[in-house]
Amino acid sequence: MFFEALTFQLGYNATLVTIGAMLLGIAAGVTGTFLFLRKRALVSDAIAHATLPGVGLAFIVLTALGFDGRWLPGLLAGSALSAFLGLLSVQWLVSRTRLSEDAAIGSVLSAFFAFGIVLLTVIQTLPSGGQAGLESFLLGSTAGMIFSDAALIAVGGALVVALVVLFRRPMTLLSFDPNFAEARGMGQSRIDLIMMGLVLGVTVVGLKVVGLIMIVALLIIPAVTARFWSDRSDHVVLAAGGLGGLSAWIGAALSASAPDLPTGPLIVLTAFGFFVLSLLLAPARGLVSSYLRHRRFQRGVHIRQGLLSLAQGLPIYEPLTLRLLKSEGLARPDGVATETGKARAARAHWDEKRWEIARATPEYELAAARYDGLTRLEEVLTPDQIADIDGRMARPEAVT
Repeated sequence: MFFEALTFQLGYNATLVTIGAMLLGIAAGVTGTFLFLRKRALVSDAIAHATLPGVGLAFIVLTALGFDGRWLPGLLAGSALSAFLGLLSVQWLVSRTRLSEDAAIGSVLSAFFAFGIVLLTVIQTLPSGGQAGLESFLLGSTAGMIFSDAALIAVGGALVVALVVLFRRPMTLLSFDPNFAEARGMGQSRIDLIMMGLVLGVTVVGLKVVGLIMIVALLIIPAVTARFWSDRSDHVVLAAGGLGGLSAWIGAALSASAPDLPTGPLIVLTAFGFFVLSLLLAPARGLVSSYLRHRRFQRGVHIRQGLLSLAQGLPIYEPLTLRLLKSEGLARPDGVATETGKARAARAHWDEKRWEIARATPEYELAAARYDGLTRLEEVLTPDQIADIDGRMARPEAVT
C-alpha cells in the first residue's frame, strides 16, 4: 500500500494531499534556508504561533456575516493578518525597546498563542462552533481536504517559490554580509521584511497540512539537513527544497497507507530522519567522516612523531606509535628502524628542519602558520621558496 501511495494510486483525496504537501515542502525548504542562514529561525516560531488568533477571529467574523466559518481562504486570510501583526510587534519591540530579539519573540509568541487558545475556547461555546474543528490548525489535518483546498496550498507554495527565486540574490547577500548589502543600497529592513513575508506565506499555507506548531520544523529541518552536504548557498537552497518536497511526499504516503496516522507529524519525522542520516553520513560534515578524519590525523601524528624519534635515535615508549610503525613496516618489534623506516625517518627529520627555518623566516610567516605536523612544505610553498630554504641548510647524506 505504501508503494501505491508513493505512485499516487490510492485515490483522489490521497493524491491531492500528497501533491499539496510536496509543493508545501519545497516552498518551506527554499524559504527556510534564508531564515536559517540569517540566524533568525525563532522568528518563524513567533509567526506560526501568531496565526492562531487570526484563525479564531476569522471564524467568528465569517459566522457573524452568515458565511461558512470553516471556509479555508477566509481562515488563512485571518491567520495571515494576525501573523503579520505579530511580526510587526516583534520588530517594534526590538527597534523601540531594550529587549533582545529572542525576548521579544518569546513575549509575542506566548501572548498571541494564549489569545488564540482563549478564542478557540470561546468558539466552542458558540452554537456554530461545536463542530468547527479549528483545533486541527494546531497540528494539521488533511482529512476531508477538497480540491479547492489543495489548489490553494499548491498555488500559495508555487507563488512563494517564485518570489524566493526573484529575491534570492539580495536575501543571500543580506544573510552573509548585511553591511555590504546596506552599502549596495539594499535596505536591510526592507529585505528582512520580504524574507519574513515569505516565511509568513509558507506558514499560512502550511497550516492545513502540518499545523502552526510543526510548520517551524518544515521550515528549518530541510535547510539544516541540506547544509551538511554543501558549502554553496545556491546548492543548499536547491537541496533544502528537494529534501522538503521528498519529506512531504514520503510522509504523506505513509499517512495515506496508514490512515490512523497524522500527515503533519509523519512529514516532520521523515524530515528529521533525513537530518539524522545527514548528520551521520554527510561526506564533509557528518559525524562518521569527522571521526574517520580524526583517526587518520591521529594515525599520521603518531607515525610522524615515531619517525622523528627514529631519526634522532630516541626510544619509542608509546605502544600505539610503535604498533603503527610496525604495521607500516617502518620499525621492528624491538623499536629499531627498518631500512624503509630509516629513509622515511631521514625525510621526516629533514622536512621538520625545513619547517623550523620557515617559521623563523619573516617572509614565510604566513605559510608557516599552516604547520600542523603533517602538512608537507611542498603543499604550502613554491619550488623557488623551498630551494631558498634548502640553500640555508646543508642537505644530510641520509636523505634519499
